[in-house]
Amino acid sequence: MPRDRWLSISSNVHMSDPAEDVVNDSKKGTSDHDPLFRLKPLMTEIKAACKSFYQPNKNLAIDERMVATKAKTGMTQYIKDKPTKWGFKLFILADSSNGYTSSFTVYTGKAKFPTGFGLSYDAVVGILDKPYLGSGYHIYCDNFYTSPQLFRHLSSLHFRACGTYREGRKETPKSTVNALSKKSQRGTIRWIRDGDLLFVKWMDTREVSICSTIHQAYTTEKVTRRQKKRDGTWEKVSIPVPTPVVEYNKYMGGVDLSDQLIQYTSAHHKAHRWYKTMFLHFVDIATCSSYILHKELCKEQKSTPLTHRAFTEELCAQLAGVTTEVQTTVAADRTTHHTPLPIAPLDPANPAHKPADTRKYCEHCKASKVYNKTPWQCGTCQVALCNFLERPCFAHWHA
Repeated sequence: MPRDRWLSISSNVHMSDPAEDVVNDSKKGTSDHDPLFRLKPLMTEIKAACKSFYQPNKNLAIDERMVATKAKTGMTQYIKDKPTKWGFKLFILADSSNGYTSSFTVYTGKAKFPTGFGLSYDAVVGILDKPYLGSGYHIYCDNFYTSPQLFRHLSSLHFRACGTYREGRKETPKSTVNALSKKSQRGTIRWIRDGDLLFVKWMDTREVSICSTIHQAYTTEKVTRRQKKRDGTWEKVSIPVPTPVVEYNKYMGGVDLSDQLIQYTSAHHKAHRWYKTMFLHFVDIATCSSYILHKELCKEQKSTPLTHRAFTEELCAQLAGVTTEVQTTVAADRTTHHTPLPIAPLDPANPAHKPADTRKYCEHCKASKVYNKTPWQCGTCQVALCNFLERPCFAHWHA
């Protein structure tokens, strides 16, 4: 594709009506202004598709995701502890078993969350769609979200939850009776139960605090750690570990797995318009989710799934209305020593020299009385042949 055509297409990518965008922009500074107006049509469709085509498994994880950008908008966030420090923040609900993105919301500011119980509470309640999910799910979240108030609310909706919590969080236990101290041995466990809520503290290299409405405090699990002996050598020891900690480590990584899968074949690149950055991320979500569905279907059919890259290439080819057979044919031709080479190769004795653009008429096209020039030829046959996606003469000639 020529550069100018690419720029023309890119400049005309819109997810909403530009005329309506102008009307919405005129409302800036008022309560009627919608900062996500440019994203809403596609964002709504992507979220509906994520919910429609797959019912997630029992264990779900909620976490943040950063979409890298330094665009000067009111929604751009800076989080110093994240690998991607600048960007748009999304709250993601993902299946812990495969990383499928079940739902998401784009963070636009604290004022946009209505309940008054805090950002973390509203983020979780807003992303859990009970009519879609049903009940009986287990939700895992980190200490940004966990609070007794949230977990009680989730229990009333017939969701169970587990997550680490911060010391001093409202309604968490403050008792110092029989509490852990800095001198407590590694593997020491303390717990308190308050109705459905189980609060557990465990001493590892440091104190770990976790709350759960799912698990018992301890069911004989152990974990191996390295410990330094008095003579300076190291030994492996087995210490008890609470059941909520084991299950939290097992199921909390759903969003991280989703991020990892998206990064393998991401469409993300710099854009002059902030909404195009989000457009590309929506494409990534759709592509990654479709690949996970492909793997799940292959698992049911007991067949071998495509690799992530091969699936993405096939998806692009089908969306463009072409086939990937050309690349396969060329790869097969290489094994029979028919390899496309430039007509004017670089001179090995003078690598800095770049030859002039040398093109010849394609022999396969001339047979059809069409005269197209090409810079490629077969290295074995020494015949000029087109080797483009729209003119795969190289494959046809050797077939």
